[in-house]
Amino acid sequence: MPESPRYLEALNQALVDEMARDERVALLGVDVGEAGGVYGVTRGLYERFPDRVIDTPIAEAGVLGAAVGAAMTGLRPVVEIMYMDFITVCLDPIVNQAAKLRYMTGGAASVPIVFRTQTGGGRSAGAQHSQSLEAVLAHVPGLRVFCPADARDAYDLLIAAIRDDSPVCFVENRRLYPRRAPDWDRPVLPPGRARVLRRGGDMTLVAWGRMVSETVRALEQVDDVEVELIDLRTLAPLDLEPVFASVAKTGRCLIVHEAVEAFGPGAEIAARVADGVLWELDGPIARFGAQPSPVPYSPALEAHMLPTHESIAARVREVAAA
Repeated sequence: MPESPRYLEALNQALVDEMARDERVALLGVDVGEAGGVYGVTRGLYERFPDRVIDTPIAEAGVLGAAVGAAMTGLRPVVEIMYMDFITVCLDPIVNQAAKLRYMTGGAASVPIVFRTQTGGGRSAGAQHSQSLEAVLAHVPGLRVFCPADARDAYDLLIAAIRDDSPVCFVENRRLYPRRAPDWDRPVLPPGRARVLRRGGDMTLVAWGRMVSETVRALEQVDDVEVELIDLRTLAPLDLEPVFASVAKTGRCLIVHEAVEAFGPGAEIAARVADGVLWELDGPIARFGAQPSPVPYSPALEAHMLPTHESIAARVREVAAA
């Protein structure tokens, strides 16, 4: 692996390392085998582990059902849902089976499975291939939801997800695949721990996934507001202690996510901030997400609907002035 691999290379290396370490790890999904995955994430795995890299039909519900059964019988499957939108056709194996079987069996059955999927807009892929649905998954007790924002977390969190005895929904963003982590050599941080990326005293900004790097770009345009940027990294488990500590210092909070703003993950985070540090706030807790519309195919309309570094910068200035 390169000293500073791209996001997709980090994912590939995590899969290689875990499949080499543990023969129970198997990979299932559409085109994950000889084709190397639609985006190249699984390239080379079939040649190295031909018995454990399985190309499947385009039948997500059946594939995920089989993977859940495999996990219950001792394997540790990593099953790819090519686009996050497609979880809507296979929610039963995820929500009603994987998330609940350990509880319903009193701990007798475990479901060590990783549901890999990629999310997000900005590529003119249309309304059925561009959604951010992490809130749907984070709402379900029993599921873990990991949202790596850069290549280093992509590697570390996928390793942790494969070793976890609970079902993990691993949410990638395809626009991050070609990017490298600016600080690859940083210490490993486990799931359920947020990372403070930037210190500031005027405002706390919370993000995850692609919105972290988009916010970094936005803050390059804002010279008069000192923003403390926190990458949550995982939505379940959710680490808000650094957020509470930061809001107690700054007095202002803005939550940015690519998912539609209405009923999005930001609403839950805002409610918890209000519960935890309401009396430390100097202004309303603010959210900024996508507009309530199916993701347009038109590049111009899509850019208008989704948060961008320009619109995030404008929202930062609005919250600072409130």
